[in-house]
Amino acid sequence: MDDAYSVQATAADTNDQDGLETLMALKDGDAFLVADHWGDVKAGADGLFERDTRLLSRFVLTVGRARPSRLSSGVTKDNVFFTCHSTNRPLPPMGGRSAPAGVLHLERRRFLWDRRLFERVRMVNHGVEDILLPLTFEFDADFADIFQVRGTVRPRHGEIHPPVIDGRRVTFSYTGLDRVTRTSCLAFSEPPARLSASRAEFMFSLPRGRSLDLFVECGLDACEQPDEARWRWHAILARLAMRRRLRRGAIVEGGRNQGFNDWLRQSRADIALLVTDLPTGPYPYAGTPWFSTPFGRDGIITAWQMLWIDPGLAKGVLTYLASRQATETNAFMDSAPGKIMHETRGGEMSVLGEVPFGLYYGGVDTTCLFIALAGAYAKRTNDYGTIRALWPHLIAAAGWMSDYGDSNGDGLIDYARAADTGLSNQGWKDSEDSIFHADGRFPKGPVALLEVQGYAFAAWKALAEMGAVLGEGRALEWAARAEALRALVEDRYWMEDEGFYAIALDGDGEQCRAVASNAGHLLFMGLPSHERARRVTRRMLTAEFRSGWGLRTLAKGQARFNPMSYHNGSVWPHDTALAAAGMARYGERRAVAMLLGEIYGSAAHFQMRLPELFCGFVRETGEPPIAYPVACLPQAWAAGSVFLMMQSVLGLSIDAAEGLVEVNNPALPAGLDRLSITRLKVGDGVIDLHFQRLNGHVVVMPRERSGAVNLRATG
Repeated sequence: MDDAYSVQATAADTNDQDGLETLMALKDGDAFLVADHWGDVKAGADGLFERDTRLLSRFVLTVGRARPSRLSSGVTKDNVFFTCHSTNRPLPPMGGRSAPAGVLHLERRRFLWDRRLFERVRMVNHGVEDILLPLTFEFDADFADIFQVRGTVRPRHGEIHPPVIDGRRVTFSYTGLDRVTRTSCLAFSEPPARLSASRAEFMFSLPRGRSLDLFVECGLDACEQPDEARWRWHAILARLAMRRRLRRGAIVEGGRNQGFNDWLRQSRADIALLVTDLPTGPYPYAGTPWFSTPFGRDGIITAWQMLWIDPGLAKGVLTYLASRQATETNAFMDSAPGKIMHETRGGEMSVLGEVPFGLYYGGVDTTCLFIALAGAYAKRTNDYGTIRALWPHLIAAAGWMSDYGDSNGDGLIDYARAADTGLSNQGWKDSEDSIFHADGRFPKGPVALLEVQGYAFAAWKALAEMGAVLGEGRALEWAARAEALRALVEDRYWMEDEGFYAIALDGDGEQCRAVASNAGHLLFMGLPSHERARRVTRRMLTAEFRSGWGLRTLAKGQARFNPMSYHNGSVWPHDTALAAAGMARYGERRAVAMLLGEIYGSAAHFQMRLPELFCGFVRETGEPPIAYPVACLPQAWAAGSVFLMMQSVLGLSIDAAEGLVEVNNPALPAGLDRLSITRLKVGDGVIDLHFQRLNGHVVVMPRERSGAVNLRATG
């Protein structure tokens, strides 16, 4: 991303933490909370946020003016609750009574529901004496925009009003430069001994063997009075909502391999956490903390990864993006009629236009991906009722490809930002330095990215296939456009001496001869010939790309290669997954199994929660992958990677119109000998599948089925 809007490396700094991988995240709808392992918020990259505004920037608990000694902490497997267990340090004598260390068990348990933080602090005295317990919360609300938290300097801001103190609650408010007053309220179930604008001090008398609960709530607008009944009821609602999301679609389980099952479950839980149920249907927000909002590209890729398991997610994504489709040309928004949005934001800086991301269209690939996903959804579900409803939007998107996407009429989709405020690079690698020539020079003029041509090829093919079903007279024309684009890409991007495709063409039509992972996306879309796909695969499986933890975004030895960079040598799990799926499309199952094993190894070092990216250093025996300090965690398309790779390694495809599940030459990664898929819905039918390694081969057997669904196993 451009330096002006990029996440600064210092954004993850807090007083006690080293990076986002050390923080704990909860999310519900448009609200999310990031805190450290104690549950504290210290005005770093952490806080309670609602629609890109930080409502709680400090929230620190101390006992006897000291931080408790942490015993353990974590988020439940379903991502609903965060719990920290701690104990006291020695408490000073008060009223003649002191307490040694380790006699108080302190449990902080919290969740988010209905745009609000609910917390219970449970105190249990395991000592032999009664104790007086001084407990203090320090708090603040800075109402910072998420871009400020990310490191963007803002020369002007609105007015923070004096907090209003009322018995057991403190109300914070801020009037922004947009003239909108935002408020947040912090409330306690018990009256503090002292309550100020920044501190709540309690003094609890806790008899030996007894426990005491304090309930705390924080959220937008006015507070209800916290109590145990409210906490329990809303906790039930939060858990039930998560269970409903987790039960959507098919279930994949890895036999007796507990580690692999943990990865599958954590990834599914992360997807469920990030999915927000909008009026248009479910939509996966991109990731916390920086991208907890709808992104076009991320939503489409995540929906594609999950399509075989849960096609309802793709329907929600397509419907939402259609509702945000551009209808006019606007340089600041980088919009043009028919274009699909890149991202949307609700914070003050976006509303005021200080950043262009309120509703921003500066993604050259999203419109093509929108059409391509619709085609994949149609094949997966045969839901032509939805396709008919989307058809005007799909035709408008095709119009953008023809009328605006190809700025110089050479048949290729290209980009150049319409205003200096926009992103200079508008593919998925949107860092300022991510697209360059072999000697490191940056390209001039409209840039035509390699992978975008693959997306456009898939879009024209999808339009042709859907159009044929709908009786659209232009179906043959669209099919011809796809084949013409295939020939054009093969002619202009292929580098025979490298055995690889150039990352882009510049405005003069010169190849940007960097060797990068973008070619893997081209394979995923099925554009290259089999011979060239084989050569690309062979190159991508060398040590230039393979780190041992996954594929690097840029081959080692290329100009600007840096394993610690955002896009020029790091490992992005979703990028590896797309490349692996592309290899599988050309029959390279063993390569996919190998890459799946590497990504699994990475996940194991990140507690089975894959981050957005990590550094691309070579794997060393006994050492973990090196974290990227400001990577989102969790992140939607990182979590979805395992499911796309599983589909690819199994050679599984679904044709709902034929009521057919096809499995071609399946494989399994090393260490996994069995795998089951249950509740796989195909049209009006449902089937359960069991895969097992026998005599060196992987076989598939149907276990249960209902309705008109058939299995065809080949290879």
